[in-house]
This record gives sequence, structure tokens and C-alpha cells, in this order.
Amino acid sequence: MANFKGADAHLKRMRKMTLGMRKEAQKLVYVLADLHATEAAISITTGAVSGKNHVASKPGEAPNSDTHVLDRSVHVEKTGELTAQSIADAPYAAKLEFGDSKVAERPFMRPAATKVKKAVDKLAKAGVRRINQGGKL
Repeated sequence: MANFKGADAHLKRMRKMTLGMRKEAQKLVYVLADLHATEAAISITTGAVSGKNHVASKPGEAPNSDTHVLDRSVHVEKTGELTAQSIADAPYAAKLEFGDSKVAERPFMRPAATKVKKAVDKLAKAGVRRINQGGKL
């Protein structure tokens, strides 16, 4: 997931939390990463047709799913106590995201991050406020 403004300050505050507050923060971090992963997978499957009638996406557009290997590879992994990542680990995910000498880029992770950024920022701020007040998500 893309970094957001003030991430270091939020992490510093999170490290000072009680155990219960930390558990709620862990949930929040995972949910925010999952929003990104979900949006990326949706961008791959929206309007896609598998099989005989499949049409490849145009360069610069998200890939159109055919076999569903790519969209099903998008998931969240917990990378630390208070960190998580949205990952697409299909063998050709990076090639589609960034392109190469043979294939023009067909980004899906970066546009998904841009699309959910405002919602993630809003949810993160609200979640941190609730956690700091001792509430649950």
C-alpha cells in the first residue's frame, strides 16, 4: 500500500498503545491494506470476459481477467505487528503492472492505491481516533 502523510508519527503513537489498543490497530492496518487489494482485484475483473470471447486490455488500462490467476493472486500479508502489504504474486503481476520490453504496462495496483487513498486516509484517521479513545473498531 502506498505510504501516507504522517505515517511515521502514527507508527510512533501506535508503539505506545496498550495491548488492547494494539490489537485494534492491527485490525485497522489489515483492513486498510485489504481495501487496496480488493480494489485492485475488482479493477482486473470488472468487464472481463474469460475464454473464447476474452479481449486483452489496452496498454495503460488494468488487465482484463481471463484465467483469474492474477486477480486471485491479489491478497494482503501481515508484514509486522502494525504493518501489512497488498500483494499480487501471480508470476506475471509485476510485468503487467510495470511493463517490459515486450508488454506495455497495464497497471492495477497503483491505480487502486490512488482510487482508495482518500477513503483509506479518512478511515485511518477515524480508526486511530477511536483506538486512542479506547474504543473498538
